[in-house]
Amino acid sequence: MLSEVVSNVLKFNDYLLERTDPRVRDYPLMQSPIQMTLILLGYVFFVLYAGPRFMANRKPLRLNTAMVFYNFFMVAYNAYVVYELLMSGWATTYTWRCDLCDPSSTPQALRMVRAAWLFYFSKYVELLDTAFFVLRKKQSQVTFLHVFHHSILPWTWWWGITLTPAGGMGSFHALVNTCVHVIMYTYYGLSAAGPRFQKYLWWKKYMTAIQLIQFVLVSVHISQYYFMEKCEYQVPMFIHLIWIYGMFFFVLFSNFWIQTYVKRKRLPVSNEDKPKQNGITTVIEPVLVANGKHLENGNVLYSNGFAHNGKVKEV
Repeated sequence: MLSEVVSNVLKFNDYLLERTDPRVRDYPLMQSPIQMTLILLGYVFFVLYAGPRFMANRKPLRLNTAMVFYNFFMVAYNAYVVYELLMSGWATTYTWRCDLCDPSSTPQALRMVRAAWLFYFSKYVELLDTAFFVLRKKQSQVTFLHVFHHSILPWTWWWGITLTPAGGMGSFHALVNTCVHVIMYTYYGLSAAGPRFQKYLWWKKYMTAIQLIQFVLVSVHISQYYFMEKCEYQVPMFIHLIWIYGMFFFVLFSNFWIQTYVKRKRLPVSNEDKPKQNGITTVIEPVLVANGKHLENGNVLYSNGFAHNGKVKEV
């Protein structure tokens, strides 16, 4: 029984290797689905079990400097991917309707392959979003939506750029997603930079709305396929999966929006709304109190001294 299972797995692996686009085969993490699956399973294990246990009896790490660097690095990275996607098709030869994959080895086709891989790889870098929450003991921010969104996208994209040539109308959601992430990581970077930047973050309530717009654009664009008389896109199955993806996450993020901003079930009602990270999690910023000190996580009481978690230390 076990030997038969192993034999079938090896046969399936050989099938994948035969079907893998040779232009992307030599890129990191593209040789087999086993590598990326193990990484993502390790991610889920760390953020839901190992990480919280490791931090249980430790103080939250102060990672503001690392977070500022990370977030602005992601701004630059995503901006570069946007540029590459535009130059390799979306701003040059694509019609924004029935755009087919280019399986050739022309410079522009290879540029699209590279841009698609850069987008795919960025999804692994983004796993650090959750690691920061765990190390800062913000476990309540590690929601189902957050973990599912961060783990399912890189897993599905491996199949998307191995079993079908990169590019074409199926890559539109990569373009939209990277544009959204330029905006979002700019917000996160300013948020992590400290209280002096809070006055520039008046648009924080619109972060989830930007995510919702993203899924609407993706769904509307890919829906064109169903109304065209003829569109010979090479792998129609991926068209269906992208449409399902857009609608599924639209429903999940809509529910988050309703619970957070309409029913106010997830966020405490206060004079100052807490910033949102990735549209689905809360980044708690320090609150300025007396004598230039900062306090996190709670309301502050103080009287001629320093405030410590709602208690007064006289000086």
